[in-house]
Amino acid sequence: MGEGEGGGPGAGIGAFLRAPLAARTWREFGHLLSGLPLSLVYFSLAITGVGLGAGLFFTFLGVPVLAGALALCREFGHLERARARSLLGVEIADPAPIRARESGALSAMGALLKSGSAWRHVLYCVVHVPFAAFGFGVALVFVTTGGACLSYPLWFWVFPAFTDQPGLQLFQRDDYAFFADSPAAIALTSLIGLAFTLATPWVVRALTTVDRFLVSGLLGPSRPDTRLIERESGRGAVADSAGADLRRVERDLHDGAQARLAALSTGLGRAKEKLLEDPQGPERAAAMVDEARSEVNLTLRELRELARGVHPAVLTGRGLDAALSAVASRCAVPVRVAVDLPARPTAAIEGIAYFAVAELLQNISKHARSASVDVWKARERLLLQVSDDGGTTATAELPWRS
Repeated sequence: MGEGEGGGPGAGIGAFLRAPLAARTWREFGHLLSGLPLSLVYFSLAITGVGLGAGLFFTFLGVPVLAGALALCREFGHLERARARSLLGVEIADPAPIRARESGALSAMGALLKSGSAWRHVLYCVVHVPFAAFGFGVALVFVTTGGACLSYPLWFWVFPAFTDQPGLQLFQRDDYAFFADSPAAIALTSLIGLAFTLATPWVVRALTTVDRFLVSGLLGPSRPDTRLIERESGRGAVADSAGADLRRVERDLHDGAQARLAALSTGLGRAKEKLLEDPQGPERAAAMVDEARSEVNLTLRELRELARGVHPAVLTGRGLDAALSAVASRCAVPVRVAVDLPARPTAAIEGIAYFAVAELLQNISKHARSASVDVWKARERLLLQVSDDGGTTATAELPWRS
């Protein structure tokens, strides 16, 4: 449950009043305070390295100096992502590693110079400085002003005791100066401090929102890198699904068809012995052969079911909508199926979706009276949702490939 949720207006007011003391506020404030000195270091080293490397670029020293500056900025990115993760609670994936096509120092430096991710890190080191200075100043002013004014009733006596002023000077106009030395002025000063203190968490949160945007936009993986990661995860999901299917096929063959074929072989051997040894062998052998035929029919039926489970023909021929409707028709409870896809995904994604829904429906049929299956596309994702009448909902998300 987030802040300000689940309790009506009273809970929202309580969260608002507690916000200045919340750990999140102080973590974000620490992020703003530490951001300025770090950004000054980043800016100085990035500008020096890139400027020196660019000036020497047409000499032998320019390339390694510029490549070293880019590598250093990428290391700064590691530190900033860790800082955002610990203080802002933002999980930002590392950019794709820089891979040189060939081994050797020159190839590695060339890959660095061509890396868009490395240049985005340089851009972050440059553009973050002015905002870091602005955020540092604003946050520090709000925190110190709020704390000092709010606690003024506790230390207002310092002015008449140790200075020649009767109290804190709130403003001055020409020869007139207003000092907070009366009870009303002291209370007013404290109220001003309270207002600053209550506003501080939201000011700090707004400032760190910009930091989140800069870190995620410049120091995270690029869109092509993200697509590559999704593709790799999709391949992993396909491999896991294929491995599970192979294990299921092996188990079904071992426990079903293989056991029945072994029993069939034994029965036929006994029928042969009866024909050779027993005077009434033909009649008993005929009965055994009938039993063997029954076993053959059962085995053939199991093999057909097994083949249908590996990859049903309806899924290959007519797609996910028809295949899921077929699964729903065989379910022990009524199932509503709604598939809203602009096109057919790849066969691998269709197979994963089919077997996931089939497994969920098999479990639902044990404890529910009705169910529903919804499949749709959202952005670059294939989304599955299986719900039953008991309020249980299972969802799955797959990368979209068509």
